[in-house]
Amino acid sequence: MSVLAFAFIGALWAPSHPAVHPNSNVGRAGVLRAGVLTVALDAKHALWRPNGPSRPPMTIEAFAEPGHDPLMPGPLIRAPQGTELRLSIHNSLGAPLTFVIPAGVSRSGDPSMDSLVVAPGATAYMTTRLNVPGNYAYRGATATGATRVMQYAGLLSGALVVDTANAPLRARDRVFVIMETGDSVWVAFADTAPPNVAARNAPPAGRFIWTINGRAWPGTERIHASVGDSLHWRIINASREPHPMHLHGFYYRVDAFAAPQAARFGAPRPGQMVVTQLLSPFATMSMSWSPTRPGNWLFHCHIAIHNQPDSLSAMPDDPAMRDMTGLVLGVEVRGRPGVTLAGAPSGSPARRLRLVAEGGYARTGIAQTDSVPPMRLVLEDGQRTIAGGRDFSPELDLVRGEPVAITIVNHLGEPTSIHWHGIEVEDSYVDGVPGFSGDATHLSPAIAPGDSFVARFTPPRAGTFMYHAHVDEVEQQAAGMEGALIVRDPGDSSSTDDHVFFLKGDITSREHPVEIDGRATPDTVVLHIGRTARFRLINLATINVAPVALLTATPDSTDTGPRDSIVRWQPVAKDGYPTPAAAQVLVPARQEVADGETYDFAYVPSAPGMLHLEFRANGPAGRLIIRVPIRVK
Repeated sequence: MSVLAFAFIGALWAPSHPAVHPNSNVGRAGVLRAGVLTVALDAKHALWRPNGPSRPPMTIEAFAEPGHDPLMPGPLIRAPQGTELRLSIHNSLGAPLTFVIPAGVSRSGDPSMDSLVVAPGATAYMTTRLNVPGNYAYRGATATGATRVMQYAGLLSGALVVDTANAPLRARDRVFVIMETGDSVWVAFADTAPPNVAARNAPPAGRFIWTINGRAWPGTERIHASVGDSLHWRIINASREPHPMHLHGFYYRVDAFAAPQAARFGAPRPGQMVVTQLLSPFATMSMSWSPTRPGNWLFHCHIAIHNQPDSLSAMPDDPAMRDMTGLVLGVEVRGRPGVTLAGAPSGSPARRLRLVAEGGYARTGIAQTDSVPPMRLVLEDGQRTIAGGRDFSPELDLVRGEPVAITIVNHLGEPTSIHWHGIEVEDSYVDGVPGFSGDATHLSPAIAPGDSFVARFTPPRAGTFMYHAHVDEVEQQAAGMEGALIVRDPGDSSSTDDHVFFLKGDITSREHPVEIDGRATPDTVVLHIGRTARFRLINLATINVAPVALLTATPDSTDTGPRDSIVRWQPVAKDGYPTPAAAQVLVPARQEVADGETYDFAYVPSAPGMLHLEFRANGPAGRLIIRVPIRVK
């Protein structure tokens, strides 16, 4: 950051403003008595230090309860279904404040009940009945360019949770709010720049800070649990950006999901089991999971650029800015005496493989794929050596229940590490997060240049997964340190009609363009009439966050015209977890595939001809990203 930027921050600093504190969303705001929750909020200026205690603070809007310091996110409003909520909102800012609460909490259908305008220095009141259980976000807006982009001013957003009536509160029920906040340089820029320029994901001026409950990794709260605990989390995306939330080592169940943009980004089935679930802008999710193995595990947004450090957020011991920051939670799981661990290693001899990392040296701290030289992992399996492509790693085929010992050899000019995405590894030490995977006494290291690391695990289920670098993810994944990981049942060999479609790359890059299975111009895939084909869809194209995959009977390679030629296929699995039998029915062949997600579909062609598997941008225009020609014979 420039000297002028620091001078600007210093000019905004006012000693009379209180400091913002992170909100763990454990204590409820207000007073709940006789079926009425009374909450008072004050929107005021506060001091926030997004760059740590040694750097100047910025002045920013935040909510506080009277007599208390302001919080980020705002105070938690939580009450049982049927409660009457009585809100008073005082505006201590110097501009009119629009306070917004979702009208859906009352099921009133009256849009006039979901917002009110509070004049500077005034107090306004709102009363509503909390009729609909669920997770919501309230917010405050002002007439500024920054508010127009973020849809709330500064830190003026918080969680509103309505619990099901008469349902007991779960002991390990937590609320986590995701926020995106611009620093003071970006705020000043957004207030003067054209809206389309200010709204860019990569700001031309300043930067965005990504937080969970007011903190960014590695400063986020550590979640402590024991093997066998039942964890219930409510994830509220209070930001304008989508976030595919990925859990290492375990599946989680999506208990409830609500999204204002579900028609565009899709929504999971109730009770769906996932390792990665896309939270579209301002979506909310209730999830449950139970750790069956001890160790340190991550829960994080899978969009690498949302976890990329810069010169201000990087830790002092990370001068090359290779580690993660931002939207990451660490879960530290202890063993439980008397509990048999799931997935204990078998006594069978391990199949031995080698993955050799080779390629150039990336310039770190630059989120531009054309600055990254090609990298890849080369597979050595006995007498066979398999290279995936110039900037793509080969498919790794494993067998359910068969132990493997995979030696990762680093011939790069920089450290790396490999994560087995979606695999329920027995030992978190091999999970691939340097300095965190493992436990307090035995942490996994980054694999230094010239060094190696042995990952031992036994895949417990068949399915479609992936492996990828978990160091310097933006650069190394774009460079090619990623590949498909397919686990098959014993005796189930690959069929000629079983096809992996691995999406990677950047549509704006010449060095690392969008590719399917390492090819910018994919080869024609051949299917056979009457024979079931399996489509395995994998997305690690960070820039294309949630593209739409379409299987169409388009007659040629044009990318225009109606999408009325979509055929029908049958969902088989999500993230390697089988789709329930009742849901394995023919549906239109259209699926959003977020970064870090995998989907399996079955398709039986009935006539000869040409098909195309298209990946298109998720939006009204549906711009073509890449297409795979498919010939049925």
